[in-house]
Amino acid sequence: MSFSRLFVPLLLPALAACGPVAGAISVEATDADPPMKLVLPTHLVALPTSFESGAIPVGGDRPVFVHVPLSYDPTKPAPLVIMLHGYGASGAIEEAYLRLTPQSDEYGFLYVYPDGTIDQAGNRFWNATTTCCDFYDTGVDDSAYLKSLIVEIEAHYNVAPRQVYVVGHSNGAFMAYRMACDHADLIGGVVSFAGAMWDDVDYCSPSQPLRILEIHGTDDPLLPYYAGGFLRDEAFPSTPTTILDWVGLNGCTEVADTRAAPLDLDSSIPGPETTIARYGTCAGGSDAELWTMHGGDHVPVLTDNFPSDVVRHLLVP
Repeated sequence: MSFSRLFVPLLLPALAACGPVAGAISVEATDADPPMKLVLPTHLVALPTSFESGAIPVGGDRPVFVHVPLSYDPTKPAPLVIMLHGYGASGAIEEAYLRLTPQSDEYGFLYVYPDGTIDQAGNRFWNATTTCCDFYDTGVDDSAYLKSLIVEIEAHYNVAPRQVYVVGHSNGAFMAYRMACDHADLIGGVVSFAGAMWDDVDYCSPSQPLRILEIHGTDDPLLPYYAGGFLRDEAFPSTPTTILDWVGLNGCTEVADTRAAPLDLDSSIPGPETTIARYGTCAGGSDAELWTMHGGDHVPVLTDNFPSDVVRHLLVP
C-alpha cells in the first residue's frame, strides 16, 4: 500500500469524532493493494474561518491571517505559534483537529496556521525532507517560505524573541523539524506530533539549541514508533532515535527522567496512557522531551487535555 496516500484517510475519522456528520462519500483508493474503500464525511466539523476583522494578511502568494488574542498589547512582546498541517489536509482542517485557537486566547500568543502547496494529486503538502512529503518532486522551498512568514509577522506584530514555536502533525511534524534544523536563529522550539527527523542526522545543523517535544503513538501504522521505516523508498528513523538525535544536538544528558505523571491525551484508550521522558542538563536552556502514547495511532482521538498540555509545555515555566 502506498504510504503517501494515508495521511488524509487517517485524519478524517478523528475529525469526524469532533463534530456532526451530515453525509458521506465513498472513495476508492486506486493505488492500494488490495483496493481500500474510504468513507469520507462531507461535513466533518465547523472549520475555523481564516479571516478576522482587521487582520493583516501575511504570507505573500500563500496568504494567511494571524489570530490575535484579545489580550494582545502591541507594546508587550507576545509568543508566536505556527501550526503545520499533515499531508493532504490544510491549516483549517488541522486546526479543527488540534484546536489551538482557544489556547491562543487563553494564553495570549499570536497564532497562525498556513497552508502548504498542492501537488499533482491534489493534496497539500510540505517539502520537509527527502522522506516527506514532496512525492512529485516539485522542489518547492517551504523552509524559505516559512522563514519569510516569520519575518513578515515580526514586522507587523511585537513577537517575543526566542518564543516562536512550530507545532506540526505528520508531514507538518517533519516540516517542524526541518525548521529547527534550518532556522534555529528564528525559533525557540518545536512540537512534532507523529513525525520524524532526517534519517541522517548530519543533514541537521541547528545554529543553537532548541526546545524539542516529540509526541508519538506506539501503534502508529504509518510512522512506526519502534522500527522507523520508509516512505517513497526513503528512510526515516524510529521515534526513540529521533529524540536521541536531538538529545545529542542539544547536548543533553542521555538518561531520561521518567518520574512525571502520565497524561491522558487519547480518548479512545483508557488513560492516562501517555508517559513522559525528559532529557535534562541541555545546552542553552534547551530541552528534549518524548511523550509516548501507549497504544496511540497516527491520528488518535484527542482529549480536551491535548491542546492545553502542549501549550503549557511550551509557554508555562
